[in-house]
Amino acid sequence: MSEDIRWMQHALALAVRAESEDDEIPVGAVLVGPDGEPLGEGWNRNIRLHDPSAHAEIVALREAGRAVGNHRLPGCTLYVTLEPCAMCAMAMIHARIERLVYAASDPKTGAAGSVFDLLADPRHNHRIRVEGGLLAEQAGTMLSNYFRRKRGKSPL
Repeated sequence: MSEDIRWMQHALALAVRAESEDDEIPVGAVLVGPDGEPLGEGWNRNIRLHDPSAHAEIVALREAGRAVGNHRLPGCTLYVTLEPCAMCAMAMIHARIERLVYAASDPKTGAAGSVFDLLADPRHNHRIRVEGGLLAEQAGTMLSNYFRRKRGKSPL
């Protein structure tokens, strides 16, 4: 569990960068290999890069794929500060990651159990172990405060 907390704290730091450097929705992700070493990381960049697919998870998966020279990433764990959307969930299935650990649930577009449960769908030939809620309060507050700031409201 301490390793999970360590990596989620790293993902939260990446989420801070999304907001502070790019004024993006603060979501961060880090992909850790089977040996416990980071293979890729990212934060939301879709606005900055003019790329609707540049979510934190996708950025981290792309970086990891380049690092290992393969589109398959078996045995890896993805840590992300917000429950993945359908696009990101399917990318994880295609990459064959082993495990997803996310912080805050997404009641609007979450695809790891909140709204959809794409990662556990028995029609896929690969399943991903999912653990949600790690440091959820911290991630949720960060997200809420981002949107409150955008609306001219004071932070929580």
